[in-house]
Amino acid sequence: MSRSQRASTHPSDATEAAQIAESLREVVSRFVKHVREHSGTHSNAQNETLAALERTGPVSISTLAEQRGVTHQTMRLIVMKLVEQDLLTLTQDPEDRRAWLVQMTDAGQHQMAQQRSARVQWLTGQLLGKTNPEERALLKAAVHLLDRLVE
Repeated sequence: MSRSQRASTHPSDATEAAQIAESLREVVSRFVKHVREHSGTHSNAQNETLAALERTGPVSISTLAEQRGVTHQTMRLIVMKLVEQDLLTLTQDPEDRRAWLVQMTDAGQHQMAQQRSARVQWLTGQLLGKTNPEERALLKAAVHLLDRLVE
């Protein structure tokens, strides 16, 4: 049976799906905030900019601003602070000599890896301390399902 054959169009199913969607949105939001808070890796404009570059690779300031939903001027200020911290570099765009590409330095990549490791380490401790093997198996299955939802 395909996914489309499993999908139902009954109004009660749509209502239930909407309730699940809202609950999921709310708990995932709290989950992310909680992990960041307790792992010491708070979210801010600089960290979110580094994360965006980690996903996309080198891009222009304009592209970064568009991705992050901020003005070019705001993104330029964020980028320049990160350049000063040696977490980003600016290189001339080989395709458009008037433009500059923003890319992460080794130090920027290292900082992102450290933060990700801190979150994983804290969450691993929580999983081991607060769940049993059966619950971890359920969470593993839920991760696969969530991944499928965002494909």
